[in-house]
Amino acid sequence: MKKLLIATAMTLCSHAAFADVAVIVNPANGNAIDEGTIKKIYLGKTKSFDDGTKVNPVNQDGNSVSDEFNDKVVGKSSSQLNAYWSKLVFTGKGTPPEKLANDQAVIDFVAANGDAIGYIDAAKVTDKVKVVGTF
Repeated sequence: MKKLLIATAMTLCSHAAFADVAVIVNPANGNAIDEGTIKKIYLGKTKSFDDGTKVNPVNQDGNSVSDEFNDKVVGKSSSQLNAYWSKLVFTGKGTPPEKLANDQAVIDFVAANGDAIGYIDAAKVTDKVKVVGTF
C-alpha cells in the first residue's frame, strides 16, 4: 500500500512539473505574437506590441507555472531571471514585470487590460482571455 501511495504521488508531481503553459492576452489584442516576441517582452527588450501599444507583462509569483514559463519560453531558470532583472534594476535600465499570485489573478488582470500579456497553466484557460502560444 505504501509503495502504491508513493508511486501515485510521484506520478502526480511529475505531471504537475511538466504542465503546458499558455501565454495569454486580452481578446481585443489583434497583434501577432510569436515565441521570440514573448521572450523579448519578458526580458524587457520589447516594450510594445507590433501596433505600437505599450505592452504590460505580468509574471506569476514563484510557482511551478512561472518556473515552466521561464524554462520553456525565456530560456532561463528563475534564479537566473531574478539575477538578470536585479542587474537591470540596479543600473536603471529596466523594471521587471509585476508579479501576481496565481493563474486566476493573471486571467483577471489580462481580461481587464487591453495591453496586458501573461501566462497561466494551459488547463486553466477561460474565454475571458486569448491564447497566443502554448509551450
